[in-house]
Amino acid sequence: MPDPIRPALIVSLFASAAACGPTDGIDDDGAIYDGVAPGAEIRVTGTEPFFAFAIEPGEGSDFAVRYTNPETPDGIEFIAGRFAGNNGISFSGELEGKAVQIAITPGECSDGMSDRVYPFTATVAFGEETLLGCAYTSEAPFAGPQSP
Repeated sequence: MPDPIRPALIVSLFASAAACGPTDGIDDDGAIYDGVAPGAEIRVTGTEPFFAFAIEPGEGSDFAVRYTNPETPDGIEFIAGRFAGNNGISFSGELEGKAVQIAITPGECSDGMSDRVYPFTATVAFGEETLLGCAYTSEAPFAGPQSP
């Protein structure tokens, strides 16, 4: 069963992103963020620890998510739901009995290890752990080398 505190965490992540300034993508009228189309393929990547999430539209309103890290290079798949907020989107699901919440917000991001610049930041609540990373989509790719 997903932890009821996790949705509150995602809301607070969106709220903290709101403190970034007037060019952070927040609509003062409260419009839903539309910077990532529902049909877009999304990639989330992070270092220390190394992790990746590949998010693709699935059947109906579900999204197919593949989680990889050095211990699981082939990945582990799970299903997630999508939520569009005022300054980004989030996905929530469950992987190996742990709640997973992935918040993606607009903003230039660096993984700190390559010369890539990503158009989105990502915060992942995975069980008791919080992972920070960057994200890009099929419509908004990263800038920089393909193979860092």
